[in-house]
Amino acid sequence: MERFGLVGLPNAGKTSLFNALTGAEAYAAPFAFATTDPNIGVAKVPDKRVDQLTELSQSQKTAHATVQFTDIGGLIEGASKGEGLGNAFLADIREVDAIVYVLRAFELPNDPEANDPPVEQLRLLELELALADYDSATRQHEKLARAGKGDPEEKDAADLLAKAIEPLGQGTPIYRANLTDDERQAMRRFFLLTNKPVLAVVNIAEDSIGTEAEVTAPVQQELNGAQVIALCVQLESEAGQLDPAERQEMLEALGLGDGALATFLASSYHLLGLRTFLTTGEKESRAWTFRAGSTAAECAGVIHSDMQRGFIRADTVSYDDLISAGSWNAAKDKGLLRSEGRNYLTQDGDVMLFKFNI
Repeated sequence: MERFGLVGLPNAGKTSLFNALTGAEAYAAPFAFATTDPNIGVAKVPDKRVDQLTELSQSQKTAHATVQFTDIGGLIEGASKGEGLGNAFLADIREVDAIVYVLRAFELPNDPEANDPPVEQLRLLELELALADYDSATRQHEKLARAGKGDPEEKDAADLLAKAIEPLGQGTPIYRANLTDDERQAMRRFFLLTNKPVLAVVNIAEDSIGTEAEVTAPVQQELNGAQVIALCVQLESEAGQLDPAERQEMLEALGLGDGALATFLASSYHLLGLRTFLTTGEKESRAWTFRAGSTAAECAGVIHSDMQRGFIRADTVSYDDLISAGSWNAAKDKGLLRSEGRNYLTQDGDVMLFKFNI
């Protein structure tokens, strides 16, 4: 399961966001380091297609795709040097697949010194992570440089890592260091914090709803293309405590549609190149996670390794075509059902029925 780490300064709203995402009841308090050990939970990725397939097939069960979130304790200035339990928290960040910066966009009256604007919070977080990477990269580079005297591959690795050391020493994270995608991919072996995909949540107050673009613009400019989402964590948390019908009514009354939380979950899912294929039948309609670029045989293996090993074909129809046809048999009668081989590149929203023999 893919893992996202919630990273921010103390009192940014990380634990409240974690609770809203996962339905957990982790302790959230208005003081620093209320979270000392990471909270870990699972969130469903909203997908109305699964619900529609459940209705179409009269399925007994509905199963959504899921992702894991880790609520990591608040970082402070000097975390890269071990300040404020920094070493432990940085170790927690190394364990996740992507970083979600949580940035508070409203003032805390009891802590005026902590009221930096979101973009300044982002810069501090990036600086601490970059400096931690600088220390790690420097140590690894020294070992590779020594080994590279007799090993050309290790020398190439040392040369590659050297490209990251200079920007990291200046506090620039790898994802903004003008490195190519291939170089960043090759650097994954070094397990550097700022080589992970990132997105940002700007935690706004309820009275800021309607001004999201203005609040997030500086952060969007700073992150230069990364996804930035404004989210009133307190409101979403309150809505999350309601049953689905009441929750939808509350969000629509505030003009929020399905809520920013659903947008954030979908963005998180796609950030790591995750896509969804679907299966449906009387027993269950389910969303399955696969990596973009996966073949039909590889997707069969997501369900069970035996299905990949004995793959014969995948009867496939797009979600839109299936809903339009009204049933699997109707889609087949209309020529919308395709028989795809093992090397077919699965598309997001494909509804599939795998044939296999072991």
